[in-house]
Parts: sequence; C-alpha cells; structure tokens
Amino acid sequence: MENKKMQDKKFDVAALGELLIDFTQNGQSGQGNYMFEANPGGAPCNVLAMLQKLGKRTAFIGKVGDDFLGHHLQEVVESVGIDTENLLFDKGVHTTLAFVHTYEDGDRDFSFYRNPGADIMLSAGEVDTGVIADSRIFHFGSLSMTAGGVREATRVALHAAKDHGCLISFDPNLREPLWETLDEAKEQIAYGMSMCDILKISDNEIQWFTGREDYTEGVKVLRESYDIPLILVTMGREGSRAYYGDMMVEVPPFLMENTIETTGAGDTFCACMLNYVLEHGIEHLTEENLEEMLGFANAAAALITTRKGALKVMPSKEEVLALFAKERV
Repeated sequence: MENKKMQDKKFDVAALGELLIDFTQNGQSGQGNYMFEANPGGAPCNVLAMLQKLGKRTAFIGKVGDDFLGHHLQEVVESVGIDTENLLFDKGVHTTLAFVHTYEDGDRDFSFYRNPGADIMLSAGEVDTGVIADSRIFHFGSLSMTAGGVREATRVALHAAKDHGCLISFDPNLREPLWETLDEAKEQIAYGMSMCDILKISDNEIQWFTGREDYTEGVKVLRESYDIPLILVTMGREGSRAYYGDMMVEVPPFLMENTIETTGAGDTFCACMLNYVLEHGIEHLTEENLEEMLGFANAAAALITTRKGALKVMPSKEEVLALFAKERV
C-alpha cells in the first residue's frame, strides 16, 4: 500500500507535454473541398481528461500560443476539470496544429505544423516542480523530447518526479515526422524507458524499438535494459497485454461496429490503466487484477473510437462499465 504521504498529495496525476488542435476530416464541401473539425488534443491532456472522468485530480504542464486557439484550448482543458495553473502562453510562436487523415479502417496519419509550435517552446526554467512533487504519478510521452528546450524541461520534470517519490508513467507515442532521425527518437525513448515505472507501448512501437516481431520477445529485450515493473502492450484489433513479474496476461478487444477513428484510443487506455494503479497500487498485482485492468481499459478505448476527437468526449465510468459488463455476459 502507498504511504499516507502519497495519498495526501494534491494531484493524482500531473502530465507534461503537447496540447494542440487536431484538425480531423469531417466530410467535403459542396465544391469537393476537405472540411476539418478543430478538436482539442494532445496525448498527455487526453490521458488527464479520461482520468478526470474517472474522478481523479489532474494537472497539466505545457505551453500553447498566445492566440485564439491557445486560449480556446485553455478553456476546454479547464472545462473538463484539469488544473491549468502550469499552462503557459507563448507570444512569439503559434499553437501547435496537427491535421489527421483517417483511413477507412479507422486508422490515421498525422501532418504536424510544429516547426516550431508553441508546445516545444517550454523551457526547463518554466517547469514548476512543485506541482510534480504534489502528484502521485507523473506522466509523459516522447513528443516533449523531440526538441532541445522542451527536452530539457521534460528531464527537469522527470528528476523532480524521481526526487519526490512519484510513480513515473511513459507512453512513447512515436510520431516519426517529428524527429530529425529515428536514431535520435530511439535514443530519447530509451532515456524515457530508463526513468519509468509504467510503460504503455503499442505493438508497432515495441517491434520498432526492440527489433523483435514477437511482443513477448520484445518485452524481454526491454527488461534486459530497463527495470520497468509494469509494461502494457496495446495491439489494436488484437486487444492488449500486461507484463508484470513473471506474468503475461492478454485480454481481447471490444470491437465496435460504429468505429469512426482511433484517435485517442491509446490515451484512453493509458488513463484507465493509471486509474487502476492509483486505486490498487503497483505492488502485488495478481493475474485477476491485470485482467480487470486490461478489460476496463480496452472497453474505454473502444468507446472513444466511436467519437470524433478525444479530449472533450471521453466516456464516463458508467459507460465503460456498461460495455464491459455487456461484452462479458
């Protein structure tokens, strides 16, 4: 069990990283032009938004442009209950944008407008380590490690999390176009893995990073280099796996007939997994615990694929439990 000091912290989860606008395809105009819907997004805030739906207290650390999109993002993030005391505004660089192209099977590609974008302008000196010290879990991804300044900010945050006994959660969330080279991506993601207690990684990411097609072989490679107590592998239409101690638990997916797109599915899954750790701890988890964790997270991820966007439309705990119960009858 966690000691009382951890339980008394102000926030359950603090996250650092990108907050941006996902322009998602939404049909065509009468002239045949693409139409896009401006959905608030960014993986770390998506994770926090789902945690808020599950009754947790969260805080975001990041930077947006001092423009109408940046202020809109602040309003949206606050409206879902996330603390924005550490959301900063950059007067010289615009809010980061991502255009999302959705394929027929619901998968997608991203085109980023981020050279620079405000999210990478966060500097080490702007990180308030107090909010991290006052959190039980610190969560981050690799997009805040793609450029020098924000990379140093991420490292400052990680060291603060270590110093204050936070559990550290990492989702590599590889976006190839944002890296100068994939070798650089591998080097920075390796650093993230060396710091984390909880790793959520997708099927294609673990294959890329470890060079192993088999996920269990990939996890073995990771464990040879990094001491990560809990590793979650998301496998899309194949479900998800948890690797913990000498256990490997696999749970099938919830396949939805009305899936629109998969944006935010991994973030929703990640939030549910962190919620389970907050409620049960990370020590002495059983096979039954892992099955319950994965089942709930898979159900939540399935629900978000039926909605456009993620941050504003996360499912409620009741919706997730209803799907979980229905599919398991």
